[in-house]
Amino acid sequence: MINRREFIKKTGLTGAGLSLMPEKIPAYLGRKDDRKIRLGFIGTGLRGRNHLELALRRNDCEVSAICDIDPQAIEHSLKSISDFGKAKPRVFQNGEEDYLNLLSEDNVDAVVISTPWIWHVPMAVHAMKAGKFTALEVSGAMAIEECWDLVRTYEETRVPLMFLENVCYRRDVMAILNMVRKNMFGELIHLEGGYQHDLRHVKFNDGVRPYGGGVEFNEKGFSEARWRTNHSVNRNGDLYPTHGIGPVAMYCNINRGNRFLYLTSMSTKAKGLHDYIVNHPKGGKQHPNAGIEFQLGDVVTTMIKTQNGESILLSHDTNLPRPYSLGFRVQGTKGIWMAVNKSIYLEGQSPQAHRWESADNYLKQYDHPLWKRYEQDATGAGHGGMDFFVFHAFIESAKRKLNPPIDVYDAATWMAITPLSEQSIANGGQAMHFPDFTKGKWMQRENDFALADDY
Repeated sequence: MINRREFIKKTGLTGAGLSLMPEKIPAYLGRKDDRKIRLGFIGTGLRGRNHLELALRRNDCEVSAICDIDPQAIEHSLKSISDFGKAKPRVFQNGEEDYLNLLSEDNVDAVVISTPWIWHVPMAVHAMKAGKFTALEVSGAMAIEECWDLVRTYEETRVPLMFLENVCYRRDVMAILNMVRKNMFGELIHLEGGYQHDLRHVKFNDGVRPYGGGVEFNEKGFSEARWRTNHSVNRNGDLYPTHGIGPVAMYCNINRGNRFLYLTSMSTKAKGLHDYIVNHPKGGKQHPNAGIEFQLGDVVTTMIKTQNGESILLSHDTNLPRPYSLGFRVQGTKGIWMAVNKSIYLEGQSPQAHRWESADNYLKQYDHPLWKRYEQDATGAGHGGMDFFVFHAFIESAKRKLNPPIDVYDAATWMAITPLSEQSIANGGQAMHFPDFTKGKWMQRENDFALADDY
């Protein structure tokens, strides 16, 4: 096993900033489209194995290496690979920094990072500096400097990063994108989205059964309960903004003719997780976790203002009983779509003035061409098929030597919402301004996300 210092020396990374100016194009950029992409998976927990299975189903991917510190995750991954009749990959499981050894492998062209949030940026930075096309699972940033680390590394190395925001490819979301581009809502005025998902059963378990059944976390937890719950203990902000902001950002061309200017956030009191513990059969008022003071407000609300004048409302709501909803709303000068009631109103087109109608017929009529083309391929893929599309876009971008459709500037901008919201809440709702991670390039860039003839 090599440590960070040896890895830096081996790959030519120098100085405190670990900067790398490549003297040659990374190897994967020179390969022909018809050859397989050789993949390394860093993190093979539940989410990592979702991506792993998508790769195993493709004949243009080769799984050449996997890495995880959890022996069970490695075991499950190797079984899946064997079940698909694929060759056993190299395994890296010797501690938290063994991923550096994976990144030094010559037979890895690209990596998929699906690890706990605190590791996302450090791993992505090392992957880009090692010349590996990088696919990064979603999260918010720990600090604004992390967002700059991603951007600077890309601009130093020119090794692309794709941010794996799958909701951008949700079927109804893409149909509405199609309608937005046809100007059916007119000029956009206000948009909404969020992450509204009761995760109490994910944040706690009994340490034996994978989900539910208890009030334990950290070392007594399983999967995300080992690490995700600690963010609710120690942080107060929109911790998971990208499912809501990703589609909305594409609707209003963020980083592509438009940009976020500033946000302001507030949070409610934190009661949901405490109540869950004290009212659970395995908990109670005397349980040690009943004394924890959770910092994360049960509902965090963030308002964003854009350069072009739109307002965006984001909600983060994971600690209370509720049905799942991402709460999308698109409203313009000609009409409005609301995902929560699956309804739409288009002035001059809807049958009755000032009356909602079902959005179903519109979603069918304006079904995005990519969904029409790949519906069968997406059947059975995770999250209603949208996992297929985000992974497909990553693989095809790598094969074709293209910058991915959800790129490092999107990652930095969307992830920045988390630390900015934390700062805003801590300062009584003060407006916090977004850095321009594109350094002005947003004014010239065009929105090429999910064009009809993609791939």
